[in-house]
Amino acid sequence: MPGNSFGSAFRVTTFGESHGPAVGVIVDGCPPRLPVTVEEIQRELDRRRPGQSAITTQRREADAVEILSGVHDGVTLGTPIAMMVRNTDQRSGDYDEMRTKFRPSHADYTYQAKYGVRAWQGGGRASARETVGRVAAGVLARKALAAAGAVEIVAWVQRVQDVETDVDPLTVTGAAVDANIARCPDPAAAEKMIARIEQARKAGDSLGGVVEAVARGVPPGLGEPVFDKLDAELARAMLSLPAAKGFEIGSGFGGTFLTGSQHNDPFYDGGNRVRTRSNRSGGVQGGISNGEAITLRVAFKPTATILREQETVDQNGRDTTIKGRGRHDPCVLPRAVPIVEAMFALVLADHFLRQRGQCG
Repeated sequence: MPGNSFGSAFRVTTFGESHGPAVGVIVDGCPPRLPVTVEEIQRELDRRRPGQSAITTQRREADAVEILSGVHDGVTLGTPIAMMVRNTDQRSGDYDEMRTKFRPSHADYTYQAKYGVRAWQGGGRASARETVGRVAAGVLARKALAAAGAVEIVAWVQRVQDVETDVDPLTVTGAAVDANIARCPDPAAAEKMIARIEQARKAGDSLGGVVEAVARGVPPGLGEPVFDKLDAELARAMLSLPAAKGFEIGSGFGGTFLTGSQHNDPFYDGGNRVRTRSNRSGGVQGGISNGEAITLRVAFKPTATILREQETVDQNGRDTTIKGRGRHDPCVLPRAVPIVEAMFALVLADHFLRQRGQCG
């Protein structure tokens, strides 16, 4: 089956290519009577859009969202919701060389190998432009999650190359994240990250790093073992993002350095529900949420398109070189923050609706 849809009870299908007329999403399964405005969706798209700062791509897109169906008089109807953003600032000429050459570590060759044809301008479906639809759908997912209580999802840039921060996931706020263009809630680390990204940009190179995220207030019981475990679904969601190369939840790989007695989270009577004294499980045990904060990290590789000459081959397999042109993010991390939040919300909303349908 084609892999353009995600979710079960709350299902999203994205469409469009980077340099096509538009990109967008269809959301099916969104509950009726949820209040939603274009302005709310636009606010999240503005956090993701290109050209928002000196350390992101300078492609100038307003990313103005249009709601085509499923919303009437400011509330959802329970029918499929279609949202679209028109592409207005394509410079396809910047990609003429990519018509016949494959960019190293990009999806050019693999799309050609799979389909025998590809949208070579801007990367087509492999472009981060595809994530516009995910972010728009994420706003609706948060609305659906509101029925589960006060669920709060916050993501931030935890590391750029080797510059990192160690903020407390239980206290970090969205306002602190958006207070600087690095989207790091630690001002001192953010300043260093910005300088490092600027250095790479001027050198025609790129950097990777880690986005960390937390969901606070998630009720216990979400997740569908054994193949639809909540942590497995979160991993699938995050690794579907462009440039994502790694996923950890809770202690992650660091937990392998501990013994069982060190790693286990002791239970205690928390009054209205069972609690754990530590949270190395990251809020998920046995594939089901336990009511503690869900903490995760996503590793993003350096942007594949760089403004340096690299060795490659053309579509006939002949050795050649290629040099990136156009406008590209020297580091995807700052713009990845709202996208990670959106995918987090999509998974949780889907599993909340599945749980509600199963158990009432």
